[in-house]
Amino acid sequence: MTRCNPIRELAFFRTLLVLAVCAVDSSLLADDLEWVRVANDKKSFVFSKSGRKFIPWGFNYDHQEGTGRLIEDYWDKEWPTIVQDFKEMKALGANVVRIHLQFGAFMESAKNPNKHALDQLARLVKLAEKTGLYLDLTGLGCYHKKDVPQWYDELGEKERWQAQAVFWQAVAGRCADSPAIFCYDLMNEPVVPGNKKRKDWLAGAFGGKHFVQFITLSAANRPRHEIARQWIGQLTAAVRKYDKRHLITVGLVPWSLDRPGLNSGFIPEKVTGNLDFIAVHLYPEKGKVNEAVDTVKGFAAVGKPVVIEEIFPLKCDARELGEFIDRSKKHATGWIGFYWGKTPEEYRKGKTFRDAVVLSWLELFQEKRKTILP
Repeated sequence: MTRCNPIRELAFFRTLLVLAVCAVDSSLLADDLEWVRVANDKKSFVFSKSGRKFIPWGFNYDHQEGTGRLIEDYWDKEWPTIVQDFKEMKALGANVVRIHLQFGAFMESAKNPNKHALDQLARLVKLAEKTGLYLDLTGLGCYHKKDVPQWYDELGEKERWQAQAVFWQAVAGRCADSPAIFCYDLMNEPVVPGNKKRKDWLAGAFGGKHFVQFITLSAANRPRHEIARQWIGQLTAAVRKYDKRHLITVGLVPWSLDRPGLNSGFIPEKVTGNLDFIAVHLYPEKGKVNEAVDTVKGFAAVGKPVVIEEIFPLKCDARELGEFIDRSKKHATGWIGFYWGKTPEEYRKGKTFRDAVVLSWLELFQEKRKTILP
C-alpha cells in the first residue's frame, strides 16, 4: 500500500492554486485593460475608468542578449521568442515594455509605410493586451546605421520631418484603438546641433548602436530650442491626426536642462508644451546620487509627470541605483530599466562580470517593485 506524503501533496496543491490564480489574473488583464491618462494633479498617471494610480514600472526591450538583434530582425521567424519574453517580463513584475521601432523597417519610401511591419506591430499590440502589459512605443530609430535607407539620409530637414510625420501617422493609425498603448515616444534622445554644418544625422555609436540622433544638420542661426519645439509640434500633430487619446513624449538626455555646458537644445520648459509628460534617460554615477536626484528635480520643475525611461547600474552599482530610485520618488512617477531576453536564473549560471551586473539589476527590479507598485 502506497503511503501519501502530506508535505508533498500540500506543495502540489499550492502549485495548482498558484497556476489557477495566474490564469485568472491574466484573463482579467487581457479583458479589462484600462486606458491610462495624466492625473488631475499633473504629476502622475491614473487609469481612466477606475481612477487608480498607474506607475510605469518595466523594461526597455530593445535588443537580444548576445546577438544584439533588434525586434524587427526576428519578429517574423522567431515570434515565440517574443511571446516568451513578454511572459517573463510580466512574471518579473513589469507593467510597461518599451519597444524601439526602426524607421528603415517601417518606411519603404518617404511617403509609403511598410504594411508588413505595421501588421507585425499590430500583432505585438495584441500580445501586449493578452499579456496585460502596456507599450511605450519609441519610434524613428536608426540604431543600426547599415539599415538606415540611403534615401532617408539624403533628405533635407523639411523632407525628413515630413517622412517622420508619415511614420507616426501610420503607427498611430494602427494603435489608436488599443488600451495597451501607454505612450508614443517620438524619438530616442534627439539633439539639435549648433550652427556648424553636420554631415551625419547620427551621433557616435555606443555598443554598436546609434542611440542619439540629430533632427537637423545645422541650427543656421535659429534658436535651438525653437527648432526642437517646431519638430515636436509637427510630429505630435501627425500622431493626433489619427490618435487623440494616447500619451505622447520624447526620450530626453539628462543634459537637456538649461544649464552651463553641454545641452541638447531640447530645454524642457521651452519645448514640451505639446507633450503629455517628460521622459528622461538617466544613469546615476558612482558617488553622485545627489546630482542625479537634482537632475530629476530639474525636469519635474516643468510641472508635468516625469518618467525615468532608461535606468540601469551602468555607472554605479545596484545598491546606489536602489538608493536613487528611492530618493527620486519625490519627483518621478515611473522607472523603466532593461530586459534582454534572459531570466535571472540564466544569469545566475553565467560567469562574466556583465552577467553579474544584469542579475543585480533584475534582482533590484523585483525587490523595488514591492515598494513602487501597490
